[in-house]
Amino acid sequence: MFSTVLVANRGEIACRVIRTLDRLGIRSVAVYSDADADAPHVRLANVAVRIGTAAAADSYLDIDAVIAAARATGAEAVHPGYGFLSENAAFAGACAAAGIVFIGPSPEALAAMGDKIRARAHVSARGVPVVPGLARAGLTDEELLAAMPGIGFPALIKPSAGGGGKGMHVVERLEDAPAALAAARREAAGAFGDDTLFVERYVATPRHIEVQVVADAHGAVVAFGERECSLQRRHQKVVEEAPSVLLDEPTRLRICADACETARSVGYTGAGTVEFIVSADAPDEYFFLEMNTRLQVEHPVTELVSGVDLVELQLQVAAGQPLGVRQEDVRLTGHAIEARLYAEDPAAGFLPTGGTLLAVALPGGEGVRVDGAIATGMIVTSDYDPMLAKIIAWAPDRAQAIARLRRALGETVVQGVGTNVAFLAALLDDPDVRAGDLDTGLIERRLAALTAGSSLPHAAVRAALITHATERRDGGGPWQRLGGWRLTGPAPARFAFRHLDGGAPETVLVTGSPQATVVRTEDGALRPASVVLEEGIARIRLDGVESRTHWIRAGEVLHLAADGRTAVLTERPAAIDGRTAGAADPELRSPMPGTVVAVPAADGTVVADGDPVVVVEAMKMEYAVRATTAGRVTQAVSVGDRVGRGQVLAVIEAETEASG
Repeated sequence: MFSTVLVANRGEIACRVIRTLDRLGIRSVAVYSDADADAPHVRLANVAVRIGTAAAADSYLDIDAVIAAARATGAEAVHPGYGFLSENAAFAGACAAAGIVFIGPSPEALAAMGDKIRARAHVSARGVPVVPGLARAGLTDEELLAAMPGIGFPALIKPSAGGGGKGMHVVERLEDAPAALAAARREAAGAFGDDTLFVERYVATPRHIEVQVVADAHGAVVAFGERECSLQRRHQKVVEEAPSVLLDEPTRLRICADACETARSVGYTGAGTVEFIVSADAPDEYFFLEMNTRLQVEHPVTELVSGVDLVELQLQVAAGQPLGVRQEDVRLTGHAIEARLYAEDPAAGFLPTGGTLLAVALPGGEGVRVDGAIATGMIVTSDYDPMLAKIIAWAPDRAQAIARLRRALGETVVQGVGTNVAFLAALLDDPDVRAGDLDTGLIERRLAALTAGSSLPHAAVRAALITHATERRDGGGPWQRLGGWRLTGPAPARFAFRHLDGGAPETVLVTGSPQATVVRTEDGALRPASVVLEEGIARIRLDGVESRTHWIRAGEVLHLAADGRTAVLTERPAAIDGRTAGAADPELRSPMPGTVVAVPAADGTVVADGDPVVVVEAMKMEYAVRATTAGRVTQAVSVGDRVGRGQVLAVIEAETEASG
């Protein structure tokens, strides 16, 4: 076994790998960019090496810098985690040339499976079923457009390189295809450095089933069961579980056998995931989708039901040792389910958020596991993927596992940035999700309901407001007290608040004291409540039910968290953003911090309502900012510009004025 291993990654996956290295007594080396100088993975490792600036291209994607760090620290092997260089054949080759073991498959296997067009050909030749479509190297937009009517709509445009849903576009009509192809090529080139595309039939009511395999250099290939990954947004997985409730035992045996055959077709070694698409209407029929030649984000659910440490198996295989596990030895017990915690706003199309983490409290308890790398004071930037942590629950059966995960989400506190915790809770509460009636389009169909949800409990809001108002009213002498003196008691305090995870601003009036208070909301309702104040927590009893609110003050603003919801509050009655955009606002503002990657409407162009004007990219996600009125565009930015949230990107002069 190795004595020193460098982890060529960051965030939760770097921490997760380092923990296994530590358990095995292997010295760990972390690499970091300037943005991650004080990140959790840096503090957790035995040794840490700076490899560049915040931009991933100048740090985590810099092959020479990573190899130099490995040489300087005496690392015998490199674990790539997932993302970044994990599926880069050139990086695997560079490791081999430097005499360093790449903990993953060979460069040849990476190249074969990293190219989805080649992968389809490989597995099809071995009898593994593939989705009908057109897939060969060098396809032009014209060839792809010509093929779509024969393939049928909806059609799915996919990049040949990469994964994670990036660059994938579903096309419902032929007239929508040219714009989708242009976006797919741009996204694929930006994410993977390769804009090769292919097209295939979009399977109706698709379910995403993947099989975890591990293969050694001695000919053994073992499947550790399947995972259900059908709950997705923007082709990106959100909730995963093992095993799938869709498959019967005969289908499970067949799909696992085909996954192993897929690995054998390229002489695969190491851990990998073979992904299949299965129609919910025909659960015994599946098609090969792709092979991820690395450890997957969702690997913890397989570990919890199988009892194996997949990172340990990766190390064992990379060191040349036999796997030591036969297929008949694999036993799956119970059910595990995982939710990905993102810094994003689900109500705004899952746009990434960002900012400073003011307070973090992650859940625990029986059957709950958290893989994360976040801490109070950490800055969430737009330079990397917005995933903050993974919350995983195991139980003897699926219903109990979901219940444990739902409770864990309610106990999760992340203050300072908007997150998807409330969305995840609403998703787990969905009747079809509870019943296991899933498909990859479920979130999109239910998005309005899932993001509307209930607002942060009014009792929670009131508790923090009362706390704030009481402190301001009772401290600092009579001239600094919030409400002044009245014969009828303290004056009510008026607060505006909005949820960081979606929802319109609201206003609450508060009067009374923490021990005995009456709150009047804007709908005129009067509600009695009692509050017990603790450090950073207010315990509220309202209508006989007690709940807890976590709160922290940042200047004149309060940040709240309760039952998975987060909110910010201010004493100013105006909306916190300082302006409310109208339906025909001439100023187009960036919905997120990021980089301008395209300007579809050049300066002076006349656009119609709804036309794309500027495209902003952040955390590997593109967002087209569209005209809210017809008129002539005056651009305020150029391609490559870094922009902040709320920054003016362009101004549109209304048609009537423009024509005059």
